[in-house]
Amino acid sequence: MNLWQAALLGAVQGVGEFLPISSSAHLVLVPWFLGWRYEGLAFDVALHMGTLMAVVAYFWQDWLVLLRDGLSRRRSAEKRLFWCLVIATVPGAVFGYLLEEKAETVFREPLLIGIMLMVMGLILYLADTRAPAFKYLEDIGLKESLWIGLSQALAIIPGVSRSGITMAAGRAAGLDREAAARFSFLLSTPIIFGAGVLQLPRLAPADLTASFFVGVATSAVVGFLSIRFLLRYLTRHSFGIFIWYRFLLGLAVVVLAVLRAA
Repeated sequence: MNLWQAALLGAVQGVGEFLPISSSAHLVLVPWFLGWRYEGLAFDVALHMGTLMAVVAYFWQDWLVLLRDGLSRRRSAEKRLFWCLVIATVPGAVFGYLLEEKAETVFREPLLIGIMLMVMGLILYLADTRAPAFKYLEDIGLKESLWIGLSQALAIIPGVSRSGITMAAGRAAGLDREAAARFSFLLSTPIIFGAGVLQLPRLAPADLTASFFVGVATSAVVGFLSIRFLLRYLTRHSFGIFIWYRFLLGLAVVVLAVLRAA
């Protein structure tokens, strides 16, 4: 992999991890469209570590408060939010561990990815347009946290999108768009960290090339900008542009996959 290919995949990861369009799908589809060799799940996780840097850089002050209050004895909204994030993390971590092998093989078929892009687009549309938006981040409780956490089980399938499914679940639970996005981003921190820790032993010294570090750095920078963009965008707009993108890309992938198989 040369430097510009690594930078492109890093940018794809930085955009796709936080916008509800599925980074894992795009990391499969970009090489598939362009005829590149797939670099393997280890490189995907390395790029995820770049986006971990992005979310920590953006929310480090929030996390300091959450950790301080969450591990203290005093009651506060931050303490409740901290433990809600802990509860929501567990289902995604369990299903990610149990289905890791399928994530590397069966779930990476372009036809399945194209279908899931469209299916998740429909789910996001229904959640965003039909659900009431009357709860803010400080209103989230055990029920909403468990619901959002369980939804992450589907994110193991490329095309679903971890951010997309958790935002859709948050909207279905009554959170407004910005609150659903902020909870999703905070929740991504332990999930991405855990995935990276599990995969680190699979990285060999030979993997740590200049391209590797370019990809990680690009995903960190682009990921940070994506977080800032989406939180501002959702204060004034719906998820409509992302829903249309998912439908059009999914349809293109399905058509191309069928034509290539014919």
